[in-house]
Parts: sequence; C-alpha cells; structure tokens
Amino acid sequence: MNPEVDWFFTKATKWQEEYEELRELVLATGLSEALKWGCPCYTSRKNNVVLIHGFKDYCALLFMKGALLSDTKQILVQQTANVQATRQIRFTSLAQIVDMKATIEAYIQEAIAIEEAGLTVPMRETAEFAMPEEFERVLNVMPDVRDAFDKLTPGRQRGYLLYFSAPKQAKTREARVEKCVQPILDGNGLNN
Repeated sequence: MNPEVDWFFTKATKWQEEYEELRELVLATGLSEALKWGCPCYTSRKNNVVLIHGFKDYCALLFMKGALLSDTKQILVQQTANVQATRQIRFTSLAQIVDMKATIEAYIQEAIAIEEAGLTVPMRETAEFAMPEEFERVLNVMPDVRDAFDKLTPGRQRGYLLYFSAPKQAKTREARVEKCVQPILDGNGLNN
C-alpha cells in the first residue's frame, strides 16, 4: 500500500467498499501502487498495468493493455470505438466483485504477464482515422495549416481528427475546425 493513495480509498464515495475490495485484490498480485490521473494505478517495473476508477453507474478496473487480454469470460468493455488499448471490467456492487474474485485475479495475472513480456498493442495509423470533410476543405485552401498539421505528433493529429469527427452536425464540425486552426498553426495539441 502506498500512503499517498490512501486518500482515494478513505474519501466517502458511492463505490468506497468496491474500491477497497479491488485494492486488496490488485495488491495481492504484487503490483506496486501509485497515484496517476487522480486514481490508484498499479505498475510492474514502473509500467502501468491496471487502474481503479469509478463513474456514476459503475466502478471499474482498467487494463492498460486490455486489448491483448484473452478475455475468456467475455467481460472486458471497450469504452468507445476509438479506444485502442485499454479495456475495463465494470462492477456495480461489492457482491459482484467478490463473486468474480478468481476471474479478476486471473485477468490481472495475464495483464502482468503481458507487461513483463514487453508486448505492445498495435495502434491504428493516423491515416486510418476519418478525415472530416470540413477539415479537409481547410487543409486544401490553407497549405500552412496542412503543413502545421503534418508536423504534429501522430497522437495530436488523432486527437484533432477524433474531435472534429465527433459531432453529427456539419455546423458543429465546422465550428470546431475553425476554433482549432490557430492552435494547429502554433504546433499545439487539442488539450494544450
């Protein structure tokens, strides 16, 4: 147990009992505990393996390389279609965690083995992401924006493409593209 993480487990939340049970399960595997992104994160050789987090309707174990897990029980959830590596096991009660204890332990052990083997999740190339026509038009009429976009890291490029593609209405997509032209020219990512 890492005392820096204790506050997460002692604060009164809807999922407090579930968090504590998950913590015990994960720590029993020998992983090291740290606080990352405001959540308890468990590492092997300083590499992130699993994270405990919660939402309104569920709490979860997030496996950093969950896409590589065999998922024999078909319990892993991909949060959205654009999430490439991580997968969750979601819980809605303490009883559910207790009932699934052996399965949870097996998934954690497999995740540790994947990390220790140095396996990586194959990521889609930026070119495989949809290019919204609203952004394509800007790139065609403003070569400086195209040059600046091409110089961004692949992660920043994907971030913009996902952000531009998300709205259903063209008007909203256009507004997002217009708002982001200057940050792209400045070499910044979406969240800089």
